[in-house]
Amino acid sequence: MDKQELAKLINTKVTSYREYRLKYAQVVLQDKKLLKYLIEITFDETNDAAVRTSWVLDFAMRERLEWLYPHLDYFTENISTSKHHSIVRPMAKICENLALEYNSKKPSEIKNHLTKRHIEKIIETGFDWLISDQKVAVKAYTMETLYLFGKEFDWVHDELKLILQQTIMDGSAGYKARGKKILYRLK
Repeated sequence: MDKQELAKLINTKVTSYREYRLKYAQVVLQDKKLLKYLIEITFDETNDAAVRTSWVLDFAMRERLEWLYPHLDYFTENISTSKHHSIVRPMAKICENLALEYNSKKPSEIKNHLTKRHIEKIIETGFDWLISDQKVAVKAYTMETLYLFGKEFDWVHDELKLILQQTIMDGSAGYKARGKKILYRLK
């Protein structure tokens, strides 16, 4: 399957229903070379399939996050270019999963692949998402990501704490709940 065929398949078959996102994530997981196409389509917001491929990418990365490692340069350089909420949300979730894996006590290859530059790009994009007009899910995933990567870069915790203290009172119930948990952990 080539890139155009994958885009067409996902654009015509995938809906917001979880079962379809999962089904086509499994299609990608059957053929590792499709992941590169999936990532490229996701970051091409002129492609009609970009939103749907981002959903599939999210589900595929929940199963095989390590498949993203060879593509981390491209991924981290492009996450800040996504403007469509339905693409930003899965990207924020993937960033959170990278942070969780990086900070896991279990043995993982991620520390051999996720460089300081990658983490800096994720942090920079995360702060942009946190202070911009994003939905609560994006901000919640981002708070966790910044908290976790803040263990590696100590200045991040100070900035995160300051932003949360300034914005928590005006946030939604979900924002307040996650923000309070993160502030508690920052003490």
